[in-house]
Amino acid sequence: MLAVACDQQLPVRAARAGDPRAWDALFRRYQLPLYAYVFELVRHEQSALDIVQETFIRAARHLGSLREDARFGSWLFSIAHQRCTSHWRARGRPENDTDELDAEFPAGDADPGEGLIRKEREEEFMSRLEQLPPPQRAVLLLHFLEDFSLQKSPSSPVCRWAR
Repeated sequence: MLAVACDQQLPVRAARAGDPRAWDALFRRYQLPLYAYVFELVRHEQSALDIVQETFIRAARHLGSLREDARFGSWLFSIAHQRCTSHWRARGRPENDTDELDAEFPAGDADPGEGLIRKEREEEFMSRLEQLPPPQRAVLLLHFLEDFSLQKSPSSPVCRWAR
């Protein structure tokens, strides 16, 4: 699965001030994880690309409303999730169309049998994940792709996305 390092200080304050280099750094940091998350929800490449673009546009317009710079990632993913929800409403349901997966095995597999077993397990996991309703699927994707916590916030009965 995709793992993203989060050790670096995010240049949110500079982006808020209009520094294009800061926006470039934020875009480079989040574009791939955000696309992977959105694609797993909408299951359509062009729609996922459009939603990611809309997400960054909305983030640029509303960055002043972000209270805690350290929560930029959670905030960005929540914008993307809202865009996915709007996408589903416009279509009447979540997309279930899937692109054909690449059948090649990773080059690092020493034993082809182990690669086949791993691929079968991944396919079974993804199949079961797709059976979940979109909100539950979103929570699991955020947890596994972006290491968001699954714990409830003490101030809210709803699960909050936090790093």
